[in-house]
Amino acid sequence: MLIKKNIEIRGSKSKPILIDTFYNDDKKAKPIIIFSHGFKGFKDWGHFNELAKTCAEKNFVFIKFNFSYNGTSKEKPDEFVDLEAFGANNYLIELDDLGLVIDWALNDALLKNNINKNLLYLIGHSRGGGVSIIKAAEDTRVKKLVTWASVSSFTHTPKQLTLDTWKKDGVIYAANSRTKQNMPMYYQFYETILNNQSRLNIYQAVKHLQIPYLIIHGNKDEAVDLSAANELKRSCKNGELFIVDQANHSFGIKHPFDGILTEHAKIAFEKTINFFL
Repeated sequence: MLIKKNIEIRGSKSKPILIDTFYNDDKKAKPIIIFSHGFKGFKDWGHFNELAKTCAEKNFVFIKFNFSYNGTSKEKPDEFVDLEAFGANNYLIELDDLGLVIDWALNDALLKNNINKNLLYLIGHSRGGGVSIIKAAEDTRVKKLVTWASVSSFTHTPKQLTLDTWKKDGVIYAANSRTKQNMPMYYQFYETILNNQSRLNIYQAVKHLQIPYLIIHGNKDEAVDLSAANELKRSCKNGELFIVDQANHSFGIKHPFDGILTEHAKIAFEKTINFFL
């Protein structure tokens, strides 16, 4: 297996996107899987490297990446050392980043002998699921989609008190229970949603999906309620919902990863890979 880490390309606003690739370098055309992490996530979180290796062993070209404004840096791709970037992130940046990664994957000189350009698939976790849904709906190069514990809306309005404070102060903070950091989110994040409600409407995007779509969600998800998965399923004529009984938002995995896959994670892996085969 050929593994390349931290390949750098230019992101949507010139900040770098770091990419990892995992594949068997046998010079045979293989389907491509591109994985998008979620909020307060990064490409090397938890079991994502294990997922990449497992997919490569099943003869996929697996690509994962850090969104350019996710708060990490090229020097420290698994630590939130750039909170200014984190605060300046928004969904349009992430959609553009994913588009750039797709462009790169289909045109990279080193990958070209190992990929089937007509078999491009997306996986997204949590907020990365919502980004992947919208990208799949607007980019005909995407042929299959899987989301794990995905959100079903980007356009809901915060409580009025929160919104008033956010607008007045220009920033609110999201607590990271793992790192103990208070991570800023500038008011531009909400303004971007207000000004782009049509494009950022996950309900409309999933309603118009024409490709096979697998929704995987745990019924003990503490971060994104199972009702989000049910809403996605109701909205998508090509959608298949698989509920992992007793699974939480991360399917029982924590960071740093201890090297042992939980039964819930194994189920998510198996369902995902079989869907793509």
